[in-house]
Amino acid sequence: MANPVNWFEIYVDDMERAKAFYQAVCGVELMNLPSPDGGEMWVFPMEEGAAGAAGSLIKHPDGSPGMGGTMVYISCEDCAVEAGRVAENGGTLMQDKKSIGEFGYIALFEDTEGNAVGLHSHK
Repeated sequence: MANPVNWFEIYVDDMERAKAFYQAVCGVELMNLPSPDGGEMWVFPMEEGAAGAAGSLIKHPDGSPGMGGTMVYISCEDCAVEAGRVAENGGTLMQDKKSIGEFGYIALFEDTEGNAVGLHSHK
């Protein structure tokens, strides 16, 4: 049985601003993925067939960013590191790194587009 999530999309209004934010906070380079239906999509680094979900930032006329929607958690080595980069890159830290017991640690932030996003680590 596989985990239920295999893809995520974070809706954005300003792709350049959102790309700069996520690349700086997560320390990754996003890659353009052509979207067949008129949207603009930039994917996080991924490996086909590897564990975990792949996903992207997406600017699309049928979706908009904001609080109260889907919560995405981005895996990282130590979520305190990425959480420390949020404010300096235009986001707002909502929850510092906190323990979730045997499941590790999380931190929560609001990105430059108004989305609530989580960070998750075991360290």
